[in-house]
Amino acid sequence: MVELSRKQRELEQRTNEILRVARPILISEGFQGLSMDRVASQMEYAKGTIYNHFPNKEEIVLALAVESMELRRKLFERASGIGGTARIRMMGLGAACEFFTHHCTDDFVLEQWVRNQGIWDKSTEQRQNLIRQCEGRCMELVSGIVRDALMEHALELPDGLTAEELVFGFWAINYGSQILTHTSPSLPALGINNPANAIRIHCCTLLNGFRWQPLMDYATYSNEMAVLMETLTPMFWSIKNEQ
Repeated sequence: MVELSRKQRELEQRTNEILRVARPILISEGFQGLSMDRVASQMEYAKGTIYNHFPNKEEIVLALAVESMELRRKLFERASGIGGTARIRMMGLGAACEFFTHHCTDDFVLEQWVRNQGIWDKSTEQRQNLIRQCEGRCMELVSGIVRDALMEHALELPDGLTAEELVFGFWAINYGSQILTHTSPSLPALGINNPANAIRIHCCTLLNGFRWQPLMDYATYSNEMAVLMETLTPMFWSIKNEQ
């Protein structure tokens, strides 16, 4: 482990302080409410000091998103080790998605800013690569479980479908529906009163549709998910304490 010099530690501490000040502004007021002047004013620094750490506010936004995505990745890593069979481990990652959305609402919101093309285009290649690495590690975790299922002969992919493409389907169901849950106030009026339960039913049906063993009725699936969610709770707080 490389020990940081005093100057490096001071720079890192100031960078973390900038992010600590910027985070609630971005969450409560959005991108337009965040400015380099405002961050500098709240920290009682010259604006040039902020620019020494971040070339623009878009970089601050992506740095905050990286922190949130790293929290998700760590939770995924812990969740991927829960259970014995590959199917239970895949369900553990589904539980981690659900847990993250419900218990890390601010982090879930911060993640969404990387999808804004205007922000992405003004960020540096270095910061963009960090985002890609975070997403790549999460994809590797999930697709690795699919490959384990194939090796266990618990799953057989249809012709023309890769492990990553199978994961993409689950990603679309979980992540996409969670975005809709957070951004669509009209869901109850549309007859969607329990979106989390709807997501679980769709995921259970999809796993069974691929004949991913062991097959489960929804009552069994729901009970397993409840156990997984309970198991994730102490893991999550351990990760938060580490951060």
